[in-house]
Amino acid sequence: MFENNIITFNPGWDENGANIEGFDDVRKIQEHLKASGIALSAEADPDSTGPAHITLTDPDGNAILIDQHR
Repeated sequence: MFENNIITFNPGWDENGANIEGFDDVRKIQEHLKASGIALSAEADPDSTGPAHITLTDPDGNAILIDQHR
């Protein structure tokens, strides 16, 4: 799926993959990153709800996946 290093964050899950309450939706994170001038390589539909993901690349060239499952 990804050829190089990747860092993954899962809003709504704890470190064991259990659901947590009170998390920032991936679309809110996307809005904040874009407002800060950070380029995204894949975006979530801002009008959608539920599962979605965004991707970006850090300054060292590592892919970052923010993958929301609920």
